[in-house]
Amino acid sequence: MKIAVPEEVAKTAKALAEAGFEAYLVGGCVRDMLADREPKDWDLATDAKPPEIQRVFPDTVYENDFGTVGVKTESEDPKLRVVEVTTYRIEGKYTDKRHPDEVRFATTIGEDLARRDFTVNALAMGLAGDVIDPYGGRRDLKEKIIRAVGDPEARFGEDALRLMRAVRFAVDLGFEIELNTRRAIEKLAGGLESVAKERIQGELSKILMAPDAARGVMLLEELDLLRYVLPELREGLGVGQNLHHIYSVFEHNIRALDYTARQGYSLEVRMAALLHDVGKPRSKAGDGVKSTFYQHEYIGARMALRALDRLRYPKDFVEAVAHLVRSHMFYYNVGDVSERGVRRFLARVGPETVPDLLKVREADRIGSGVPKAVPYKARHLMFMIEKVKNDPISPKMLKVTGDDVMAALALPQSPRVGWILAALLEEVLDDPAKNDREALMARMKGLGAMDDAALRALAAKARETKEEYAAEAEGEIKKKFRVE
Repeated sequence: MKIAVPEEVAKTAKALAEAGFEAYLVGGCVRDMLADREPKDWDLATDAKPPEIQRVFPDTVYENDFGTVGVKTESEDPKLRVVEVTTYRIEGKYTDKRHPDEVRFATTIGEDLARRDFTVNALAMGLAGDVIDPYGGRRDLKEKIIRAVGDPEARFGEDALRLMRAVRFAVDLGFEIELNTRRAIEKLAGGLESVAKERIQGELSKILMAPDAARGVMLLEELDLLRYVLPELREGLGVGQNLHHIYSVFEHNIRALDYTARQGYSLEVRMAALLHDVGKPRSKAGDGVKSTFYQHEYIGARMALRALDRLRYPKDFVEAVAHLVRSHMFYYNVGDVSERGVRRFLARVGPETVPDLLKVREADRIGSGVPKAVPYKARHLMFMIEKVKNDPISPKMLKVTGDDVMAALALPQSPRVGWILAALLEEVLDDPAKNDREALMARMKGLGAMDDAALRALAAKARETKEEYAAEAEGEIKKKFRVE
């Protein structure tokens, strides 16, 4: 064991001992220390009751029903500014399979450890390095096994989220799930239906952020848990693809996720990679090497929106992932797409999205069995983006504003202002040199002389042309190669 206990934690434990109380490091920090991993959290357990803890430490936070008192320190490390100290406790029955009906304070560390989920978490350590291990947690750490404490069905019956936690610990630690524990998970998988979606979301995110995230999703499927987490993903099981893919839709999505995890990409990119082709089964036409998946990116984006909203992910996250799924089929071929086309591409997807979109595209290629993640075409696209990045691609980048339109044409705030700006942007997208204030002011006067019907039609045509890059270029390449 090479990990040292932080001074703030050691001082807190020492103060409790000097006041006549027991104090042990417990749970994940002990597990990680014994495995020579840097702990993410440091927790202490004690026989002192919350009021007694508060008497030992005058500056504390106590705002829960579980006997956890936050002892404030003056640490410069944000993670150690509050050390959590929890009174030994025994939990009652879990009638709702989510929360204990009651929490009672216990008197011994053994009683406290008995309520924990897995043997590798049911460990305690004194400051002298003495380890309390009533359930063989050290053995299971050595053998790299996740095993439930006591009767696995009883443990999972208490809190069904532990079904997913077993998977999360297995992939985070690189362990296997012990056979009886595994069988209990398979038997009780349906218990996840009673768990709050926010809690499922938290565990899913942790699984996806593990280095071996792909194995985590495979374990969820093997243990019959995936149907209660992301059933949409299961639609790709056994669904074959065309001549451009050697894997089924499900396996392709898993391999795409695996690439993003091994690259250390963000949760948004990992989730988008996992879901990027989720719409293929619902859009499939034909069979074998000539099958097609037209519009699967749009179907998939809607499916991603519903799935992630159901799991209570934040709105911004949901929209970002759905946008990546919707946009991942962008077409770019050196010589086929001009600077004008690249500007339209940026106007459509947003410059801020491009880095993540390229990462999803990399994952799509690797997940298809292609050995090279970033081909010459992708590098050339990045060059072209850099070349046109300062060109106007949105009304905000025009040298005139809505206020200018209203002032010059004596217009009130109205749809006409937006129509005129849309028409001006369309012309500037074609030729950035036209983004000249004097020229735009002159042009807007001509537009202002048009009646509502003609101006609305011109603005609508501008919006349609803005999608030209997506609709026409992608459509042609799909027809040429019979791809999705």
